[in-house]
Amino acid sequence: MHPCYLRGLIDMSTTETLPCPIAPYVPQSATMCLLESIMAVDENSLRATVTPTRDDPFATADGIPAWTGLEWMAQAIAAWAGWHASHANRLPATGLLIGTKRFDTEVEYFALDSTHEIDIGLDFLADNGLGEFHGVIHHPGGVPMARGKLTIYQSSHAVSADDSPAHEESP
Repeated sequence: MHPCYLRGLIDMSTTETLPCPIAPYVPQSATMCLLESIMAVDENSLRATVTPTRDDPFATADGIPAWTGLEWMAQAIAAWAGWHASHANRLPATGLLIGTKRFDTEVEYFALDSTHEIDIGLDFLADNGLGEFHGVIHHPGGVPMARGKLTIYQSSHAVSADDSPAHEESP
């Protein structure tokens, strides 16, 4: 397991207050964990924030290219899944971004040193692991700058924190 991901399991004996850091819930290295905080989360949605700087791996002289918003939305979905897995005392299943539909942006670049909010909402998650989320990126309280629908696949191989690896014996 990646060292950033859940860093073991979060101790849920104490209630985590929001906002909280997003990194423990997203399976990315420190450099590629692009989002900063979970601001709100419930059964079907999550709000996260990011304030990109010139050190951001996608930063250009003009800002952050708008297509990076897809990765922001995908990481918000991963955080949603990680949050729910940790609260169920299990490790999250592997998730993959399969595709996107109707990704529209109002800007070519997201501004550096400006906080952006990423809202994702669950549209459906089938028993076979295929799911769809809608996402919107905006300035806090502002007009949407990007939106889209992301199709994901989540493996059914989640592991309980109490489970130990099964060892088969050869005959």
